Amino acid sequence: MNEGTGKAPTIIGIARNVFFLGWVSFLTDISSEMSLSMLPLFMANVLGVRTTIIGLVEGVAETTAALTRIPAGWLSDLWGKRKSLTLIGYALSSFSKPFLYVADSWTTVFGVRFADRLGKGVRTAPRDALIADSTAEGRRGLSFGFHRAADTAGAMLGLLGMALIIWLTQRGDLHLHRPAYQTIVLVAIIPGLLAVLVLWLCVGESARPRRPDAKPPSLSLRGFDRRFKLYILIVLLFTLGNSSDAFLVLRAQNLGMSALLVALLLVVFNATKTVVATPAGALSDRLGRRAVIAFGWTFYAIIYLGFAVAHGPHTTWLLFALYGVYGGAAEGTERALVADMVRAEERGTAYGVYNAAVGVTLLPASLIAGVLWQGAWGWTGLGPSAPFYFGAAMAFVAVILLLVLLRGEGKSERAA
Repeated sequence: MNEGTGKAPTIIGIARNVFFLGWVSFLTDISSEMSLSMLPLFMANVLGVRTTIIGLVEGVAETTAALTRIPAGWLSDLWGKRKSLTLIGYALSSFSKPFLYVADSWTTVFGVRFADRLGKGVRTAPRDALIADSTAEGRRGLSFGFHRAADTAGAMLGLLGMALIIWLTQRGDLHLHRPAYQTIVLVAIIPGLLAVLVLWLCVGESARPRRPDAKPPSLSLRGFDRRFKLYILIVLLFTLGNSSDAFLVLRAQNLGMSALLVALLLVVFNATKTVVATPAGALSDRLGRRAVIAFGWTFYAIIYLGFAVAHGPHTTWLLFALYGVYGGAAEGTERALVADMVRAEERGTAYGVYNAAVGVTLLPASLIAGVLWQGAWGWTGLGPSAPFYFGAAMAFVAVILLLVLLRGEGKSERAA
């Protein structure tokens, strides 16, 4: 609703803060993807954990992040400052992941994931608000697209490094081995610490500090625009079918892919996502956020149907590549749409609400996926295809509601 600053210093046409926050996410995702993307296989192959427990660990971890996003965003609005909370969050995540080296039970993994996601919860809303504060309104899609592209490029590089370590330590064995995973964790420490250093030294405070005459931000949704509330409800529905990507990793192994090939599949996914994210964000500045998000969610549903009906490893490469189109088109654009719907002084809280909605719903989403796949409490489950049929159905419903309920309300489609 409010214009961001258009006079902030730029680097290659990107606001300076956004540019360096992109580098922070790039380095953090190298570390995170190396140490966390194979965590489902580590729990399943090394620790012998069932998919129901894996879903519980992933769901509770994301819920932990979600429960801290709203207060963290609210505090950044109250103080008119974003960087400090962002720095604390990145530091907590970077300092917790090395403890995966000594993990010998799913409860230890749970503790590390809890601390890591707590850090993500503290940093996400203030960081997204800082990006919005540092960017002119007409370039928000580009800024968020650039940030997601940098984030995903780091993930791709981290996965390549992880794949190289797996190849050097265990070649093409189907199951992940403990020594390989421990080596991955050790290497991942370096970029995580560098990310904290770049944030500390190179990123400035919010370009839009809180005005002295502004009303204190509220933790209630009451003051937000109706379009924003509807949007959050639709995101909740979509996310209910969007379980943790841990299930994509498990599905790939279920279809006969070795640990090394799973790592390379994730590289393909992130490569596609990196290529798509920035132009998709820029396209949303011209054509409107709603159309780009609807396209991404529809693509998601089609890809999940593909994962449901797949019978062998051959189509898995294409499915993971196309899955990156969804991520590149939708993720940055979803965040840009939040900034379009709220006032500048409430952006931190709004991003907290948005990210909390996604995070809280990941717990039931991941539990549903685990139970549908392998069952629980005496029920045998429906098999590995079931979570993907469910996810596709939820995505199709969310697209319909997005196009119908948000049509013609509030600002013009170019701004919303």
